[in-house]
Amino acid sequence: MIIDRSISRLSSRRGAAEEQQPLVIIVDDDASVRDALFELMESAGFAAVSFSSTQALLETSMLDRPGCLILDVRMPGFSGLDLQRHLTMNGNPKPIIFLTAHGDIPMTVQAMKAGAVDFLTKPVRDQTLLDAVNAAIGLDAARRTEAAKIKGCVERLQSLTPREREVMCEVARGRLNKQIAFDLGISEVTVKLHRGNLMRKMEVASLGELIRAWEALPVGMRMANAA
Repeated sequence: MIIDRSISRLSSRRGAAEEQQPLVIIVDDDASVRDALFELMESAGFAAVSFSSTQALLETSMLDRPGCLILDVRMPGFSGLDLQRHLTMNGNPKPIIFLTAHGDIPMTVQAMKAGAVDFLTKPVRDQTLLDAVNAAIGLDAARRTEAAKIKGCVERLQSLTPREREVMCEVARGRLNKQIAFDLGISEVTVKLHRGNLMRKMEVASLGELIRAWEALPVGMRMANAA
């Protein structure tokens, strides 16, 4: 694997805080392009790193970092589009900006349908690329915030007893306490007790918040608890 100077520089200053900072990952088999893009990103205040191939990138753990990718489309071996497919199949929706001198309409449509943030043609204006990077990093931050929210809801759901999960599901469906009591064969007082406990564990203060927490759960998990 070719170690770019950008990788060496990033490693030398890496710390716990830096691991959570957005990172612009550049992959291009043209060294002059890599260097130019790296310098542009750093001059704009972004942490950046560059690779000469997608294979070199996949040998690292940098795809787990917050941030985005700037990919050339056509490269020897595993292309930029191949990497996009690989990330999608592995559940990593990392924002991608394609930058190429060889783009065409079908290729652009394919990349954008697969979730690319932008598809730019070389040479590109610096500000156009920086605007795309800002949009991509913003998208990544929003996705990570939503993922953290879902993760928190799942963890809190797992703290509920089986009966509390049943009551939560029924409450989220809009059922009244007396209806839930009849369906589950328990007293209305017991339903109220379970309801109070589950709202405390789910860290919600109102019915609206409880419904939003329920709807934030993955569909499969909601269906499993509703079965």
